[in-house]
Parts: sequence; structure tokens; C-alpha cells
Amino acid sequence: MNNLPFKRKFINDPVYGLITIPNTLVFDLIEHPWFQRLRRILQLGLTHYVYPSAVHTRYQHALGAMHLMTQAIEVLRSKGILITAEEEEGALCAILLHDIGHGPYSHALEQTMVRELSHEDISLLMMDSLNEQMNNRLETANRIFRNDHPKKFLHQLVSSQLDMDRLDYLSRDSFFTGVAEGVINTDRIIKMLTVVDDQLVVEGKGIYSIEKFIISRRLMYWQVYLHKTVIAAEYMLVNILKRAKELASQGVSLFGSPVLHLFLYSDITITHFLEDREWIGEFAKLDDYDILSAIKVWTTNPDPILSFLCKSMIDRHLYKVEIQNEPFDRKYIADLKEKTVTLFGLEDEKDTGYFVVEGTVTNNAYNPEHDRIRIWFRNNELVDVSEASDQLNISVLSTPVNKHLLCYSKNIVV
Repeated sequence: MNNLPFKRKFINDPVYGLITIPNTLVFDLIEHPWFQRLRRILQLGLTHYVYPSAVHTRYQHALGAMHLMTQAIEVLRSKGILITAEEEEGALCAILLHDIGHGPYSHALEQTMVRELSHEDISLLMMDSLNEQMNNRLETANRIFRNDHPKKFLHQLVSSQLDMDRLDYLSRDSFFTGVAEGVINTDRIIKMLTVVDDQLVVEGKGIYSIEKFIISRRLMYWQVYLHKTVIAAEYMLVNILKRAKELASQGVSLFGSPVLHLFLYSDITITHFLEDREWIGEFAKLDDYDILSAIKVWTTNPDPILSFLCKSMIDRHLYKVEIQNEPFDRKYIADLKEKTVTLFGLEDEKDTGYFVVEGTVTNNAYNPEHDRIRIWFRNNELVDVSEASDQLNISVLSTPVNKHLLCYSKNIVV
């Protein structure tokens, strides 16, 4: 076994420059096949259908979030906040693994491959398994991730409304999409962080950077994450997998990699993962490549619905999308479905759901009911950012905006 001291390694990142891999444990995690799998999962799913350069991965994002965690810990220590070497290592590993449980195409196919199980749930199961594989070296990381650690501010650095995850994805997604409205000053925000009563807070002079952060989130959601064409592509992807699973349940033979075949032909729920840890390893084999390769082959599948959807996805002939504040008229939807049945010669009316899709989107830039961003002033006063802001009405931005979506095939003449 090599007992030589760990020689620090560096990764060149287009957003931050050099990212340091600080120790052996972090290096071992990055080298693990489950983490390397994140290279094959796009950070923004199908957003590149709108912004062609948005092809960065979960792997890049996790490394970027770890880099910001390193900076945050350095800043907090400089302000007299006690963070031990063990706690630092735990926080770095926790943020590094925060997305380890994402399935193919990130959020788009969540609970499509596995029912009753979110990516956060799978991340927890994978972290437990990794801890066992690494002789319990991730105990502190797991406690921080689960908010079981006595220093609660460490969990807030990993998961809160002002965590390193959000700071990185806003900066990174803005960089790769070219949407300048998402640009935030991560250096300034991190330098303004401190801890009061075991809570992560922002010094008063950093309030304007926080206002910009909240506004950037709102704009990025409308322009990128909830862009109607991106949503149309995601609905089409979901319907492709839904149709494939329906055909699989009928015993129809479908092309697929061995692991995709396993998940298509099995009705997998949380029970499978809890009763047999082998399922975690099988899930860790799934990535975007399994889905995309299958979709390419399915463009010529004998099933007309599956082949139509897959060819539409590959050729970027996506659903037409309408979005409005009020629910759509039921008669209008019924008329679309009737035209769909006629146009595609559908024998079962329920199959119109593959061509006419209803949905809602919610944009909530700041949610004080879930978690608060507190501003700390020199008189030791702690104030919620929505009350402290004197330039913007943050309370308006904290009100969820709900909109209704209607997607349907462009072949339908309205």
C-alpha cells in the first residue's frame, strides 16, 4: 500500500479556474465509479434543446460546489468560527455527494425509473453504502448531510436557501447557457457569510448581493429551468419512458442496455432498495447514455406511438406549448384530444395522453416557510432578508408564481 503523503491534485474549471482536491478521501470519492457516473448525466437535462451549450454535467457541478465549500469554510474560520479538520472533510464530502442519487437526465425522469423514491432518498442510500465501502470514513459527512450533526450551520452550507449547491448551479448554469441574468457574485456572497447562534447568516453589508441572488434565481427559473420548450422536451421524454414501460408490461420486446432492460421490465419501488442493497448498484449503472441509445433505436419501433415520440425527440420536433395564468378551458382540451384521436388513428382514447399533456409550473425564488436567509447587523439584530431589504420588495419574490401549461403535437391544427 502506498503510504506516501497525499499530493494535492487540481482540476481546471471554466467557472472558477483551478479546483483543489484537498485530501485522499475526497480523491477516493471522485475516483469511485458511482461518482464518475455523474460525468454521464447532464446537469440541465434537455435544456440544450434551447441553449445548445448547456451540456455540462452533474460531475462538474459537484466539483464546483465542493470548491465553494472550501472557500466558505476558509471564510468562516477567518471569522473565528471553529470548524475542525474532520468537520471540514465531512462538509466537503457531503456537498460532493449531494447529487450522487440523480438518475438519467436529472429531474426529468425522477420517479419514472423508480417509484416512491426521490433522488435525495437515493443519495442517502448511496452515501450509506459508500460509507460501508470506505470503512466508515463518511460518518461525519452523512451526519452533516442528514442534519444530524451538532453544528447545524454545516448542514446549511450543504442544503439551505443559500447553500453551496445553489451558488454553484446558478453561476455554472448561467455560464453554460449564456443567460447573463443568472450571474451572481459568489465571492462576495461567501465572504459575507458568518455564523450566529449556530445559524448560517449574512453580514448586513452583503444584503445587496443577496437581493441580486434571489432575483437571479427568479429570472433563471423563467428563462432556463422552466423555459416552456425545455418543459415540452421533458414531457416528451417522460412520455417516451412511460410508453416503453407500458409496452414492457405487456411483454413486448424492446431494445435496451442490460440495466435499462432491468428497470423497464421491473416495477421497482423503495421497497426493493431497502430490502436488497444490490439495487443501489444496479441504479448506479443507469445514465443518460442508456436512455438516449434506446430512444435512437426506438425511432423505428413497430409501435406507432413510441416510434413517433422517439423520432420527434431525436429530430427536435417537440410539443407545441401554451402557457397561461389560468387553467385551460376543458372544451379546448377535449377538442385537441378529439383531433388527436382522428389524426393519429388512436384506438384507445387514453393514448391521447401521449400527445396532449397538461401541467403546471411553480417559480418560488425565495421560500421563507421552508428556510430563511437571515441578515445579521452589527447591533446583533437578525432580520429576514424579506424584511431587511430596502431596495426591493423581496416579499413579492417570495410569493410562488403558478402557471398552467398545455403541450400538444404540432401536427394538430388548432
